[in-house]
Amino acid sequence: MTGNHTAQGPKHKQDLTRRKVVVAGSAAVAAVGVGGGLAMTASADETTATGSSSTAATTASSTSSSAAQTCYKLTSETTEGPYYIDADKLRRDITEDKEGIPLTLTLKVIDSETCKPVRNAAVDIWHCDALGIYSGYESLSTGGGNAPTDAPSGTPTGTPTGEPPSGGPSGGPGGGGGHEEPTDDERYLRGTWKTDKQGQVTFKTIFPGWYQGRCVHIHTKVHVDGEWTDAGCEGGHACHTGQFFFDEESVLAAAEVEPYSTSTTERTTLTEDHIYDQSGTQGGLLKLKYDKKNIARGVLGTITMGVVPDETNDGT
Repeated sequence: MTGNHTAQGPKHKQDLTRRKVVVAGSAAVAAVGVGGGLAMTASADETTATGSSSTAATTASSTSSSAAQTCYKLTSETTEGPYYIDADKLRRDITEDKEGIPLTLTLKVIDSETCKPVRNAAVDIWHCDALGIYSGYESLSTGGGNAPTDAPSGTPTGTPTGEPPSGGPSGGPGGGGGHEEPTDDERYLRGTWKTDKQGQVTFKTIFPGWYQGRCVHIHTKVHVDGEWTDAGCEGGHACHTGQFFFDEESVLAAAEVEPYSTSTTERTTLTEDHIYDQSGTQGGLLKLKYDKKNIARGVLGTITMGVVPDETNDGT
């Protein structure tokens, strides 16, 4: 895990610590046009299901004179997974030419001690395409359907090479799978961008597909203390490594739309997943808005992440 957030991304500390994370309801998001003009708004009432009693506690904090956030402290770090490539694409639109349901993902980063926005953080996201294929690892991905000719086809058998189970989570990190070196030069559905003064960053991408052994998800890292230059963000460390998840209703709706509907890979549900800790937004479950009659028009996903900026949580 070396390099800068230019072509290679910032340097990361290697020690992994456990931290407390805050997930709080964000303010209502203004209507956003997605996928051909769909207007959607996000409610401030995010799900606040409680995780294990040993890892969750609540405190109240006011972030402004007109609004308050309730902070839910809990561990929610996850494995980095084998398919991370160290932030070599500084961009907000990470779609490239990949087909799929348009997804606008708005993330907010706050300090878990104060609930104040964390500005100028470098946020990475990466995920598979509509058929479960990861850029940089097309030959190793375990997707199926009308996938690229050099990717697996049909329903995979045996142990997946993605993020194999290693037992269910216990209020903290779950899963395993050491880092794999990239096998190709593709970099679609990967990107890094800087949070604004409100701690927010927005990415345009597609609704992810699925591959054997995992539910539908997006990976993320939050880097702080780096120095932003014209070339990107240099230095700093990763204070959070997590994953975002999608409710079953949205996944089932997406599965009816091409190219998702052409997948031949058996799908792992949200409740079956060995990484998601079943704690709602506290565990990374996105707040989603879309036309229930036509999800193909586009989806708006939002979530607030609480971090401990002084800690290092690189997910390795």
